[in-house]
Amino acid sequence: MVIKPKIRGFICTNAHPVGCAENVSRQIDYIKQQPKPDNGPKNVLVVGCSTGYGLASRITSAFGCGAHTLGVCFEREPTAKRTGTAGWYNTAAFHQAAENAGLAFHSINGDAFSDEIKAESIEYIREHMGKIDLVIYSLASPKRKDPESDTVYSSTLKPVGETYTTKTYDTDKDLVHEVTLAPANEEEIANTVKVMGGEDWERWIKALHDAGVLADNCQTTAYTYIGKKLTWPIYGHATIGRAKEDLDRAARALNSQYADINLSAYVSSLKALVTQASSAIPVMPLYISLIYKVMKEEGTHEGCIEQIYRLFTEGLYADNPSLDEANRLRMDGKETNDATQAKIEALWEQVTQDNFHQLSDYQQYHADFLHLFGFGFDNVDYDADVDPEVSW
Repeated sequence: MVIKPKIRGFICTNAHPVGCAENVSRQIDYIKQQPKPDNGPKNVLVVGCSTGYGLASRITSAFGCGAHTLGVCFEREPTAKRTGTAGWYNTAAFHQAAENAGLAFHSINGDAFSDEIKAESIEYIREHMGKIDLVIYSLASPKRKDPESDTVYSSTLKPVGETYTTKTYDTDKDLVHEVTLAPANEEEIANTVKVMGGEDWERWIKALHDAGVLADNCQTTAYTYIGKKLTWPIYGHATIGRAKEDLDRAARALNSQYADINLSAYVSSLKALVTQASSAIPVMPLYISLIYKVMKEEGTHEGCIEQIYRLFTEGLYADNPSLDEANRLRMDGKETNDATQAKIEALWEQVTQDNFHQLSDYQQYHADFLHLFGFGFDNVDYDADVDPEVSW
């Protein structure tokens, strides 16, 4: 099968197995070139392990720290006529590289929100890992089925309190335009918190603790994005923001409830990047295209793997990590500092349809978007016939 990208809206509906393997390989190569984190983890569970920051966390744990990793994801398997998801191919590539490196690993494909997948994970940990010393929670899903009520909740991307009008960039139409977003109602806010808040993170930690598979001094972190003035109306002061506030609540609760094992729970705030999640959020394609321009000029631009390596070395496994007033680990300072934000805000005021491609780095945004699905790598032959049926 010759596989070319099929882009629909903010998503690519197919993926390239060789390109995804290249994406994974480049991240592994980066980690191998870095000094190893001091006192890194030995047994790591990554919930949401197959793309973006979760994948980078697994790569850093395995190839940077030599850890035994258990990854949980929910990906579509390929068939002879249809490619698998990018996450499927990423995981397959990780498996192959880890096996070649003599690293211990296992992956479970299923609904991480379910009690069944939690139980399957615990069984593997008991039999093959002993106790977990790091739990990464990196789920990004538009829906969640509550295992207690079987109710399916859906998240929404809306402001809270009042209608919000702002600039955005339509990647389909190559169009800078204004978008008006109506405020969420209370049910939409509550449902978004159910999907994207801290409840499932808490359920994972409770299940692992009750099963006795969390090590003393275990660390756990959930990922968030906070942003600044330009993104607050759709991120901070919005349905997503309410869900992120619930992550902060969950972190405080976890630290209190599991003091018996000296658990350290953190929310880690990471920089804005092109991910499958961020591509769907109004404002973000325009904002990210602008920050790429500014941060590359400043020499501060980082991708997923660079961010997560710093999280391990400057945050989770640093002697004195930098925490904000809410006890979050902040890896986003290169983006959110006042000087950089002032440059981005100035560009935001200036940007129009006519000058968008001059003022922004949409070329990098689009390249990163294609890379998510295994496309756009200059050393991959996209005219070659490839077998989509890659197994784990």
